[in-house]
Amino acid sequence: MSSPGSTKGFLQRCLIVVAAAALASCGGGGGSSGGSSGSSISAPPVSKVEAFRFLNQGSFGATEAEASRLIALGDSNTAYTRWIDAQVAKPASLLLPALEAAYPNPVPQGFNIGSLNAVRLETWFNNVVYGEDQLRQRVAFALSEIMVVSQVGALLNLPNATADFHDMLARNAFGNYRTLLEEVTLHPAMGVYLSMLGNQKAVAGTNLRPDENYAREMMQLFSIGLVELNTDGSNRLDASGQPIPTYNQEIIEGYARVFTGWKWACASTVTTCTFANTRPQLAPATGYNQVKPMQLFADQHETGTKRVLAYSGSTLTNGTIPANQSGAQDLKDALDNVFNHPNVGPFISRQLIQKLVTSNPSPAYVQRVAEKFNNDGSGVRGNLKAVIKAILLDKEAHDPSNPLTAGKVKEPLLRVTQLWRMYAKSLPEDKRFIFKALGSPSFVLGQSPGQSPSVFNFFSPFYAPPGEIADAELKAPELQLANENLQTQLSNFLFRQSQYMTSRPPSWMQSQSGNVIIEIEGEMKLADNVDPLLDLVATKLLGSPDAMSPTLRAEVRSQLRRWKIEPTFTDNPYTQRSEYLDNGRHSRVADAIFLTVISPEYAVQR
Repeated sequence: MSSPGSTKGFLQRCLIVVAAAALASCGGGGGSSGGSSGSSISAPPVSKVEAFRFLNQGSFGATEAEASRLIALGDSNTAYTRWIDAQVAKPASLLLPALEAAYPNPVPQGFNIGSLNAVRLETWFNNVVYGEDQLRQRVAFALSEIMVVSQVGALLNLPNATADFHDMLARNAFGNYRTLLEEVTLHPAMGVYLSMLGNQKAVAGTNLRPDENYAREMMQLFSIGLVELNTDGSNRLDASGQPIPTYNQEIIEGYARVFTGWKWACASTVTTCTFANTRPQLAPATGYNQVKPMQLFADQHETGTKRVLAYSGSTLTNGTIPANQSGAQDLKDALDNVFNHPNVGPFISRQLIQKLVTSNPSPAYVQRVAEKFNNDGSGVRGNLKAVIKAILLDKEAHDPSNPLTAGKVKEPLLRVTQLWRMYAKSLPEDKRFIFKALGSPSFVLGQSPGQSPSVFNFFSPFYAPPGEIADAELKAPELQLANENLQTQLSNFLFRQSQYMTSRPPSWMQSQSGNVIIEIEGEMKLADNVDPLLDLVATKLLGSPDAMSPTLRAEVRSQLRRWKIEPTFTDNPYTQRSEYLDNGRHSRVADAIFLTVISPEYAVQR
């Protein structure tokens, strides 16, 4: 089998086109300002292209089967809502049970508990590729990129805590943001990661004072951001036209004093438990404290007054928590104070829109969602189910007409999961494939669940590449991962997946053990005719043959025609007999898939 000499040059041109198109198509601030989708006298049916667009926003990748189910749910006024309601009703796929099952019993000498992080990652990929609770997992993933914990650092040897933190996000994905904020605050994974766990009151005459880490990040990243916002997400300005800071050092210190006295919860088998001697149990057991909310030790809690946020409508006089309250009451007052700040709605809503729909939602879009956060229609604030519905049902989420403002660049991880969800044949027998297929997800993709390099996630929601995008005052968060090394790693992986890890591998590829195998039998039947083959691939990966641009189709057609369909027989040393080789057809199919998944049409979610 010989490879056409122009393949390398064509691949290089494709990668250049991907980068250029991504820069031109990453979203914008001036999109449709139309209202949320509403009822009409005669609503049209949901087209396949529309179904694919919606499912790529609300899942880890559209599939033909799921698109058909969505279309069958009714017209465009009812189908999307019914799909969301059905997804909300599905129970959460969890990670912790898999880690508990993988923990050896008895524990061998020298066992490395950090090795269970691999089980956590394998289970996460299994859930998002094959699981039914797609919307819940997609929202949990979005939340995990806002409220970040990571095994990189202090959590390396606490895999159960990291796994349960994800499960907590999944359980709360459609709950209330106030409940979520408290569960995040008291989760031992967050306690370890941002050093609230073990935070002690000040000791007079020493340099010991409360740690400010969680207090600062809770405000900056998890709730209100750095500057005051209007409901549409735009900055509020002072008399001199400058943004107004949301907090100062005094307020950070006030919250730091609130978050004192919390540490590992006592194990149920322990009769005497103090702040100093509690430790996380390693083995799964009833009540083990890697996953139990942190416990308050009153003698280590700061009991003085605490200055927190002061704003119109706050129930705290002058933004002050009074002295001599219990630690639990201080926590409640502090979290209520943050949750009810007017910034939370637009700050969190905008980021969720960015994660699911578009990098640059219009101010009107942000305002519509933030208003739903502030009041779900029944007087409830922070209803995440209502927020997610408002995001996915909004007119702007369904309008791809503006080439600058519609959509977003897909995160590398989402490009892989979409391919697998559409094409993956089945799980390997041992249900372990990620490290065999991907190697290290962080190395190949630049991101991996629970492995962020810092609390600021893999990329910033405010990132704008220098040049055209920054000059236009637009954002393209995911392009912070689009460096030369990661682009090459991802393209190499997609090449290996489409060329070798298929249900019809090339003749010399004898072993597929442990890999994710993509099913290409339907494509192989069409390989003699290039255009029907391209139509099928474009339908599966882009939602429609028309979604493949004339430029891309011409380039891919030219490449596929270089492969000759000729019957060839060879002696196979493994089977000791002469076998028919179908390498020409296989190469056409593999190239059609590969060149599509590295194209701008696939890389940009529109």
